[in-house]
Amino acid sequence: MGINMRTETEMLDVILKTAKTIQVEAVAMSGSRTNQNAPKDEFQDYDVVYIVDNIDHLTSDLSWLNQFGKRIIEQEVSLGNRRLYLMLFEDGNRIDLTLCPKEYIQEWVGSEAGFTVLEDPENLFEPYFPNPERYWMTPAIEMDFKNSCNEFWWVSAYVVKGICRNQLIYATDHLYGICQQELLKVLAWQVASDKGKVDVGKNYKYLFNYLPTGKEKEFSNLLDFSSLDKITQSLFATMQLFHQEAQYLANKMEFDYDKEMAEKMIQYAEERLETNETFTK
Repeated sequence: MGINMRTETEMLDVILKTAKTIQVEAVAMSGSRTNQNAPKDEFQDYDVVYIVDNIDHLTSDLSWLNQFGKRIIEQEVSLGNRRLYLMLFEDGNRIDLTLCPKEYIQEWVGSEAGFTVLEDPENLFEPYFPNPERYWMTPAIEMDFKNSCNEFWWVSAYVVKGICRNQLIYATDHLYGICQQELLKVLAWQVASDKGKVDVGKNYKYLFNYLPTGKEKEFSNLLDFSSLDKITQSLFATMQLFHQEAQYLANKMEFDYDKEMAEKMIQYAEERLETNETFTK
């Protein structure tokens, strides 16, 4: 679009000036821009909260949002007592702005891994502490590992069912939303078993920084859900990788792992999917 992207200094300036214009009580920023270890790039959002005294007054006329700049697209979300305004601007910057009544500060703090106070003349944030370890992974205990394995293999049967019924969305939802999340958890436990405690980030976004080169590509190869045939291939590959990584972790941590059950579930999937007429046409 040929519009120069405003710098972080310029964005923080407009955030604080707008806050002053509408007379908010306090301003804080959370998200990756407050995490020194987070990679810096142009796609980092400005996750900002305005602590306000009268949220109804501010939401009744939102023309003040224009002070942030021209928007390409925006979205309004209701989060209980809070309002969230997601804004992508023509210069490429993005602000995720939360309006939070001051009596619900603790509710906002509890939802954040960390934050930096930008303006707080009345020290409203002082009694509250963020949870900087919200996305930290600690070494597994055997019961958690056992539950993770059980969840993975149990839900894999739902993926099989979805494929056999030609239900692409159902199968994908269970495969990525549950089975592959359990696989990521096992991989994170492997890292934690070496480091004791590790920040894997929201949605495991830092996980592969700690793992051997090639592991991210191996996982990425599982993410083709474009057809039932591709989902089937992903399911088999996911099962084999989970089976491999779970055994590795179990041996390392001296946990019990039900290898026989896992192999029976792989056989269960093979017997039903290899004869499924969808793939024999």
